[in-house]
Amino acid sequence: MGCVQGKRCGRYKKRCSSSCCHYQPSSISTDATDPFRIHETDSSRGLPLHALSGGFAVVPSAGICLRYASLTQRGHYPDSPDRANQDSFCVKTGFQANPDLHFFGVFDGHGQFGTQCSVFVRDNLADILSGNAHLSEDPVEAYHAAFLAANSAIHDSEIDDSMSGTTAITVLVDGNTLYVANVGDSRAVAGIWNGNRVMAEDLSTDQTPYRKDEYERVKLCGARVLSVDQVEGIVDPDIQSWGDEEDGDGDPPRLWVQNGMYPGTAFTRSVGDSTAESIGVIGDPEVKTVKITPNHLFFVVASDGIFEFLSSQAVVDMVSRFADPQDACLEIASESYKLWLENENRTDDITVIVVQIRNISDSYAAANEGAIQTNNNNASLDPGKLKVERYIVSRSEVNLSKKSSCLELQSCLPDCSVDLSSARAAPSTQSFHLNAINSD
Repeated sequence: MGCVQGKRCGRYKKRCSSSCCHYQPSSISTDATDPFRIHETDSSRGLPLHALSGGFAVVPSAGICLRYASLTQRGHYPDSPDRANQDSFCVKTGFQANPDLHFFGVFDGHGQFGTQCSVFVRDNLADILSGNAHLSEDPVEAYHAAFLAANSAIHDSEIDDSMSGTTAITVLVDGNTLYVANVGDSRAVAGIWNGNRVMAEDLSTDQTPYRKDEYERVKLCGARVLSVDQVEGIVDPDIQSWGDEEDGDGDPPRLWVQNGMYPGTAFTRSVGDSTAESIGVIGDPEVKTVKITPNHLFFVVASDGIFEFLSSQAVVDMVSRFADPQDACLEIASESYKLWLENENRTDDITVIVVQIRNISDSYAAANEGAIQTNNNNASLDPGKLKVERYIVSRSEVNLSKKSSCLELQSCLPDCSVDLSSARAAPSTQSFHLNAINSD
């Protein structure tokens, strides 16, 4: 998320043309004259431009397997080239030693100490949730309790969260059910086969003053809801009609205390932000429950750096093109980064988790046909064999085009993880920093 107060930190996709809000497949450039070309390393630092992590988790009671990949990229800030990545993410499988429980989360920090806030929540929220003895009995209540406990813990920590905090978008897989808990404007979205194509279904709702219910709630808590132009006297502050977030002008409504020009948050819920808490910015999540059906093909958990210029449907369209979730993560990050630089002179931090939902029987069948090379510790993929021309959207069929160079697929076997650190970089001269926990 980066900044809290600046006018230029709004939801830029509100003023995107259709060409940037809807995904158009494009090839990855290696032309040295192309500003968006792929770079293998940052020669100034000698670091890989990205780091990927991935793995597998079987959900026995549902007869499914989760094949996942995660990626985070530090934003490009010309005025702050050494600025830390304020995003972080967490993947934990086998919650409470239960093979049916798996956790995925993305945390987007903001403010001066945003990195510390997102890392704190990354390191503590999942453990608090896992430590709840009643998690299996009442996941929704456990989720609420965990978020509130994490919020109290960060207030009590040594981190100065008076003007800093983090969003949190998390998905708990519990057998054949997804529990999605969210504070802020990061997002989770599912890809669902409707008989003709893969459609996006938002699993969370962004919590901003554009929402009438959230607007009214924070107003009752004493917040002034004004854009930066209104605060600066350029626009009449009595105008309180914000319209549709998708059609905004880059100057979104923000929350301010009654007699001051702070904190200026463009979201209505977060973890941390102790000053904003006094005007209604709370750490209590909205929790959505979704039953997994045979038509659920995958879900994506991502920071708002992804959705700034890309719609949920555009992201789902990207994932649908790839049999490997690591390729999907790279494509999403690459496209997001490119669109940021086409519209601004900077990029936000970008973080994405892609989780495919597959039938266990299909995965084992593929393994028995000898098309897969795995072992119980690691399964390394040849980066040159990752490209997939076509991904047929069926949980029981992965179809590779004859033109595809992908000769290997990874099975959905337990205790098998993939770690790619230098396969293909997003179009950037910045480094990908893996700011995550990935513990199985």
